[in-house]
Amino acid sequence: MSNRWIAENEDRRGLARRFDEQARPVYAAIDLGTTSCRLVIASPTPTSFQVIETFSKVTRLGEGIIQDNELSRQAIRRTVAALKVCAGVINEYAPIHRSRFVATAACRRAKNCQEFLAQVKKETGLSIEIISSKEEARLAVVGCIPLLNRCIKRTLVFDIGGGSTEISLARITNTGKTFIEGFVSLPYGVVTISEAFPSKDLTDLAYNTIIERTHKILKEFDEKHGIFQAIQNQEIQVIGTSGTVTVLGAVHLNLTRYNRSAVDGISISKRDIDRAITKIKMLGDEGRKKHPCIGAQKADLTMAGCAIIEALCTFWPISEITVADRGIREGILLDLMHRNQKYPNKVQKRRSRRNQFGRFRNGYREAAGKAVQKNTGVKNKG
Repeated sequence: MSNRWIAENEDRRGLARRFDEQARPVYAAIDLGTTSCRLVIASPTPTSFQVIETFSKVTRLGEGIIQDNELSRQAIRRTVAALKVCAGVINEYAPIHRSRFVATAACRRAKNCQEFLAQVKKETGLSIEIISSKEEARLAVVGCIPLLNRCIKRTLVFDIGGGSTEISLARITNTGKTFIEGFVSLPYGVVTISEAFPSKDLTDLAYNTIIERTHKILKEFDEKHGIFQAIQNQEIQVIGTSGTVTVLGAVHLNLTRYNRSAVDGISISKRDIDRAITKIKMLGDEGRKKHPCIGAQKADLTMAGCAIIEALCTFWPISEITVADRGIREGILLDLMHRNQKYPNKVQKRRSRRNQFGRFRNGYREAAGKAVQKNTGVKNKG
């Protein structure tokens, strides 16, 4: 994932980096989840941001956590190794103007999380922040803002993680700002489900148990916000962000190799969702391991994710889901850029000393600030 920063591309990257240093600040975000460790480095553009570098590694930090609420030594070792790579990539793009590195469900749950974070700080230099379910849900919504249908004033964003599943209801105001009406957190995700039901293929009983439990948790949330009727009246756009959702998109498109640009932003009808889930079930464990868009690391996790998606689609009259290959990392970036609409003085001075960037400079800060403000502005109600 991070091949672009290795030595064979040093000259090309160096030229690009010199331009960026003189033109735009660089931001970094890490999403340390129960399943994966994800990094993105980007610079702002007038409408959003441009990704410079990404890194993603399945580390299964939450592996075994349902047994004793502790992070295992093996999981810690894998995750620290991935974070060392992240730190190396970040150093390649220093100075980083703003950054935020967050951890979610596994770290919220683990009794030994503080020891783990201290080890991360010591070995990588990275300071990781544990965020709440509410903040996790908000960031997922912010990350999905570019996919919002502005003709629909409400959106339901679900993010299936490794240790929990966050479901947020957001409303878009007439001024284009977005706020969270409410959210609910399912206390399970693909890793905890796959470990609670450790057979290679989820049995029908296990699969249906997940669906029934999800329905019970969603009932109060639905009644409070009138979601069922609003979805039935096509007044709510449903967006899904997670590895399982993007796998559904890839299977639906019959991709022979995962392609983010092909998957991100597509809408899948309920009928095609059912077909894709059926196809994934029919593959069996070995078939999922061999599938180019699933693989051995996600074979069991995908089935767990399908159970959650099917639970949502049978509880609410969902006609289609917008697939988002984006989420918390992108939400962090947009947040950081929205809070910093003006560039730091040293960057402004550096720009003014270089006439060749004059055309880029003129009007850029104002345009970027307005665009980022328009596209974020997400806050919790009240």
